[in-house]
Parts: sequence; structure tokens; C-alpha cells
Amino acid sequence: MRSILKIAGRAAIVLPDNVLFEGGPGETIRRKLMETCDLHTILRLPTGIFYAQGIKANVLFFDKRAASKEAQTSKIWIYDFRTNVSFTLKENPLEFEDLEDFMKCYNPENRYNRKETWSEMNPDGRWRCFSYDDVLKRSKTSLDITWIKDNSLIDVDKLPSPNTIVKEIADDLEDALGQIREIEGDLDPKQI
Repeated sequence: MRSILKIAGRAAIVLPDNVLFEGGPGETIRRKLMETCDLHTILRLPTGIFYAQGIKANVLFFDKRAASKEAQTSKIWIYDFRTNVSFTLKENPLEFEDLEDFMKCYNPENRYNRKETWSEMNPDGRWRCFSYDDVLKRSKTSLDITWIKDNSLIDVDKLPSPNTIVKEIADDLEDALGQIREIEGDLDPKQI
């Protein structure tokens, strides 16, 4: 996606969670994206919005910049629209109005004049800024950043159903197996 953008071109791309924290090539791609583009915003979406139920997704917003020795990303704003938020396709579908707070925080008219809603006094504020240097210090340059206390993990009655938990574990294992097979395919058969 980045390579087809013109200089100053803008993009928003929906990606599954593992893209934000996966090591190896994933970490390399995240670093390259932050070096060559201004990765300015991440929207953490509620589970199951774009993919199957249980699959977590994000929207990454970035602008391509001209080549430079300095990284093009300085601040990454994250809106946590996932923690303690629940939507379903039939009973509680996502509506345009549900994104109004994000759009206000995003401030497209002047995104350099943004203000955090998170603070020590408001630990449940959904809009928070992280510096490029802080992200580089994270394990594998992970962009999977959370700060809001997940109430479903506190209240046993709000835990996901065993079927949902098993499906999430199975999906994670299938993803891991696919990655292992990909690595196996890249190995020289003479070395196995």
C-alpha cells in the first residue's frame, strides 16, 4: 500500500491485530512504515466489525513522506474503540453516530491540534498519544497498545463464552501454524 502512494498521499487500511505486534517481518514492516510515512493514527476497532466474530482489527492512518534520514512518524495517536465496547451485527450494530467521538478527536481539519482524552485523572479516556521513541522501546516495536482496564476480565459473568474462547484459541493456533509452514517453506531442504 505504501509503495503505491505518491509523496503526501494518504491512506487508511484495516488490518488484523497480529500485524501490530508480530515479530520478524512484521516488526520490520512497522519500522519501515514509521520511517517512510507519518503513521499518525490507529483506531482500535471492536471485535468482529470487519472480520469474523472474535477477530480483532485496527485502522491505520498514514501519509507518505519524501525520503529523509529522520523518521517521518513523531507521534502516534491511538483511539481505543475496543475495550469495554461491544457491537453485534443484529442486536447492536455499529452506527455512524458511534464513531462521532473518534472523528472529533481525530480532528481532520487540524490534526496537529489534537488533545488527549486520557489522563491520570481520566484513565478511561479513549484518545491517547504515544511518541515514536516510546514505540521503538516496546518489545518488537509493538503497536498493540492498551491502557483502559478491561471490565469483562474483572466480572466473571461478562467473560466470553467458552465457545468464543475456544474459537479464539483455535484461530490463534491456526495462524501460528500457517506462519510456521511459511517459514518451513522458506528453509533450504538440504538443511532440514
